[in-house]
Amino acid sequence: MSDFEDRLKRAIERGEKRSESKRRAAEEAAMSDEECRELHSRLRLKVSDYIEKCLQKLPNHFPGFQYETLFGDQGWGGACVRDDLDLTGGKRRNLYSRLELAVKPYSSVRVLELAGKGMIRNKELFHRTHFEKLSEVEEADFRDLIDLWVVEYAEQYSAS
Repeated sequence: MSDFEDRLKRAIERGEKRSESKRRAAEEAAMSDEECRELHSRLRLKVSDYIEKCLQKLPNHFPGFQYETLFGDQGWGGACVRDDLDLTGGKRRNLYSRLELAVKPYSSVRVLELAGKGMIRNKELFHRTHFEKLSEVEEADFRDLIDLWVVEYAEQYSAS
């Protein structure tokens, strides 16, 4: 295919995506607050279940980590925590490690928000959030992001 045809095809795809985005925005505007709450709740359950599934695998690879379920005002999800004791140099200190992923509660901005915090041996690795409008949420994108954050944490933890 020629370069022109490739560019033409990509332009058509962009136009179709814009049209789809406008349609979704119109649907979202038409959604009542209760419908948005219900959609957020369904998505939150699916995403938080996936968080739990991924995080529960960390203790299998890093003995000493403990899994915790998170729920409430701060969101729904999970965390893996490890508190080690370091006695090198004749001094005692605790080395705290934690990976926390949670879906934030519903708010009037009508988004699904994923928050992640990673700490390795008392040093913050990352503190991130990702959100998408409820009408545009693709569950696969959130699963891919969770995978990415957990794998990145595991790599950094094993390197430290």
